[in-house]
Amino acid sequence: MRKRKVVDLYRAPFPLYTIKVDAATGLVITAGGGGASKTGIQNAVHFLDLQLIGKNQYSTSLLHSHDTEKRATMNMAVGDGVIAAGQDGTCSLMKFKLCQQKEEKAAHKHGNTIELSNARRRPGKAGKDNLDKHAATGEILDTRDETAHITVTNLAEVLSDLNPRDPLQKVVRFSPDMNLLLTGGTDGYIRIWEFPSLKKKFDFKAHEEEIEDLDMSTESKQLVTVGRDFTCNVWSGNQLVTGLNWYETRPQIAEKSYRYMACRFGYSADEKDALRLYTVQIPHRRDKKHPPCYITKWDGKILLPMLTSPCGTEVISSLAVSDSGRFLGLGTVTGSVAIYIAFSLQNLYYVHESHGIVVTDLVFLPNFLKGQNIKGNNKTAMLSVAVDSRCQVHTVTKGRPIPVWLFFFGLMFVGVLLIFQYFFPVFF
Repeated sequence: MRKRKVVDLYRAPFPLYTIKVDAATGLVITAGGGGASKTGIQNAVHFLDLQLIGKNQYSTSLLHSHDTEKRATMNMAVGDGVIAAGQDGTCSLMKFKLCQQKEEKAAHKHGNTIELSNARRRPGKAGKDNLDKHAATGEILDTRDETAHITVTNLAEVLSDLNPRDPLQKVVRFSPDMNLLLTGGTDGYIRIWEFPSLKKKFDFKAHEEEIEDLDMSTESKQLVTVGRDFTCNVWSGNQLVTGLNWYETRPQIAEKSYRYMACRFGYSADEKDALRLYTVQIPHRRDKKHPPCYITKWDGKILLPMLTSPCGTEVISSLAVSDSGRFLGLGTVTGSVAIYIAFSLQNLYYVHESHGIVVTDLVFLPNFLKGQNIKGNNKTAMLSVAVDSRCQVHTVTKGRPIPVWLFFFGLMFVGVLLIFQYFFPVFF
């Protein structure tokens, strides 16, 4: 794996813990902060505008910063213009709206100078002569600019973790149909609310230790939860259906030497309507030998393991699945970032210690943002954030097509080789 250099896409004035992409508005939403400690580090949600530059480069700019006061957002779900943010032991719901605000600006005569806005002028006569005319007469020059304006409204809060010592929501999800809000925390409970009414539907003990991750199948029928108690469970409502056992694919590994860390559902890109579940297993204890971490691919309907593959000796901290189902993203506690092929679980892209500190969240860019192609000439593009306050973009570019002349030259070469083999077999 060759080392690559990744340029920072954005840098916040606080540690970043979570990032999401809202395809409807085209916004990249990232959040974090310094928490309740009096360090002077801000707690906020940042709304970013992402632009494709050329065929495979990206740039971003900050559109809006929403102050979350004394609480840092540690995890987040986004859907239908609503953010569900995990802040300490609560889930805070915020509604955001993007609108284009028309600004009128003017150029005024001040002595012998003229102040001109850098805004885009309305169609009409332009050029140096026209500007000189306005400057000579002292006439106000009206200009207009359409700038993005974001409003954020606090909707409600629900208690998502009741740990008496240090309550902390670890994960939050909206169901794929946006009818449910699901949370898991350090008290080991899964709490599910109807959305948007926020009427509590389920509240049950899912694991003996804290919840690490959860995800719901695309048909909103199966819930998978991951706990620090070595288990990965499948639920229907609040009823346990089964516990997963990845050791079936690696019988030589001793039980409880690994624990589940993350889970994600995704459709297979190679089989129509084939649902897959991906889980990551990390060593329970680290030693000098640095045992590998593993990815397991499961049949998403019958929940049997299909393939398990090692994914390096760095401890995995985050997992993402692309919308297409073709790619998996992995981040590590040492700041490395990798992209894997979902079908074969083979490594496609790797940057060693790209962040230099724990990667807290990953998200793949969808094919389109606001109806426009955002991937350009890339096979895939993934955003990563970390405690180092940086947001980076990781891309896998498409290979160049083989020129026609080279294709026909190759055919001719093979043809000549076959003729020689036929007439002069002694040389082969």
